[in-house]
Amino acid sequence: MTRAVVNGGPSVVRRRGAGNAVLGLAGLCGFLALVEALPRLGFVSPDHLPPSTDIAAALVDEMSDAAFWTALGDTLTGWALGLFIAITAGITTGMVTSIVPYLREATASTVEFLRPIPSVALIPLAVLLFGTGLRSTLLLVVYAAFWQVLVQVLYGVQDTDPVAEETARSYGLGTWARIRHVLWPTALPYVMTGVRLAAAVSLVLAITAELVIGTPGLGARITVAQTSHAVPDMYALVAVTGLVGVLINAGARAVERRSLAWHQSVRGEVTP
Repeated sequence: MTRAVVNGGPSVVRRRGAGNAVLGLAGLCGFLALVEALPRLGFVSPDHLPPSTDIAAALVDEMSDAAFWTALGDTLTGWALGLFIAITAGITTGMVTSIVPYLREATASTVEFLRPIPSVALIPLAVLLFGTGLRSTLLLVVYAAFWQVLVQVLYGVQDTDPVAEETARSYGLGTWARIRHVLWPTALPYVMTGVRLAAAVSLVLAITAELVIGTPGLGARITVAQTSHAVPDMYALVAVTGLVGVLINAGARAVERRSLAWHQSVRGEVTP
């Protein structure tokens, strides 16, 4: 039996990835040039949109301030803790719900009722319960990210080959052995998709909590810059949140590729 490599193999994939990176960099440079030109040519007021060079100078000033790094650390702390709790709870709940007889059907309506509720709608509850501390951020982050992971776990376990599961039962594999050798390998690609989505959603909710509630972090620092009319600093901090989001997404994708190195979708190979 021979293997065929899809679309020319890994070398083609690497060249395509490099080409996409170049195009992405070109697009970013074009966007920065546009932001530089619009206020200088008088199309928009510099009070509303400063030139990109002014924003870059403000970013350098921010990075020289110890309070900036403290705020960044606060944001990442809320993001990481919330994401960890959500992943742990989502995987555990999803597995238990999937393997316990009739539990999936019994909880389906509850999941469908709670899942569409926007996390921002819980802001008054978070403030009422925890004030403006870290726990308010965690409540919003965990609630938003939990559903991303849970739903993917449920779909992943549901996609398990029934023949493989029945074979495992016929060989006398216990519940834990079936989870480890049958359910988990099937669900893992779904789980990693959920984790990647949850990582992005967690950052969005962490920043939102800081903006609205005032918990310490980049969001609160953006609010201070906005109220004090430090417009270049505000845009610089917004750019930092975007950069953090890009890095988080890249890191999540790297973890996904490493965890699924054995999977066909990552290897880019098929067996004809």
